Amino acid sequence: MTVLEATKSKNSSGVTRAGRLFVLELSGDRIHSMNPDGSDRKVIITDGRLPDGIVVDAETGHIYWTNMGVPPLNDGSIERADLDGGNRKVIVPQGITHTPKQMHLDRENGKLYWCDREGMRVMRANLDGSQVETLIQTGHGDEDALDQNRWCVGITIDPKFKKIYWTQKGPDNGEQGRILRANIEIPKGETPTNRSDIEVLFDRLPEPIDLELDVANRVLYWTDRGDPPRGNTVNRAPIDTKATPEIVVTHLMEAIGIALDVPGNRMFVTDFAGSVYSADLDGKNQRNFLYAQGNLTGIAYAEI
Repeated sequence: MTVLEATKSKNSSGVTRAGRLFVLELSGDRIHSMNPDGSDRKVIITDGRLPDGIVVDAETGHIYWTNMGVPPLNDGSIERADLDGGNRKVIVPQGITHTPKQMHLDRENGKLYWCDREGMRVMRANLDGSQVETLIQTGHGDEDALDQNRWCVGITIDPKFKKIYWTQKGPDNGEQGRILRANIEIPKGETPTNRSDIEVLFDRLPEPIDLELDVANRVLYWTDRGDPPRGNTVNRAPIDTKATPEIVVTHLMEAIGIALDVPGNRMFVTDFAGSVYSADLDGKNQRNFLYAQGNLTGIAYAEI
């Protein structure tokens, strides 16, 4: 998902802006828009192809999302639409990214970042889908793609220190998941396959999925869909000091998407059982305000 910059409650004309959630329903191939409490829910996109990751560019009025396609096939894609679902357009067509998963928007530099699971890579492109690049490559070919330790899933970036963070989830409930970090740009003379700047921040995780970074407070949040007690959780840890991750939300049912509203001191989380949760950033005041909504994946929050 995307890290959303703090936004003012009123725009320059003094009009109050309202927050919206955008939620992907994998099982129905749909995108929902709603208020942060689940009210005023609308279906704005239909006929997706297993949508998984979503980001919002509130300033230009666009949403971007990934379609995994059929995972064994190399037929993933990325689309863009207006906030109400209008003017839908494929910007990264099938055949360029295999199984695109979670996304991050770097609006300042005009870039989209995403993880490609069976493609075993971290990728980026311009906001119009041009100049697609591979930044990290963890394997090649069909045999490597069977190794879930190579699968890249969640992603975010640290604009302050120009770092990229991503998850490699490992086998289902396998306690082999990892969160890794590298410079955004490939070191000179190196390739996406042989980069020397990759470091493992956390390993032996149940099955980490989506990432969000609280840039102001330098704290990384992530969902884990593996088995309890460490899985089916939301976790967080500081990124500038060594620390043991803290579990802040528990008892989820295969946690997938996470979105932060740092100015509002809250997070939003989806799980594969079809629930949408809200909680304070420290996990207090947890509320399950939607449930049994199909298999939910990505979620994004924006002030619009």
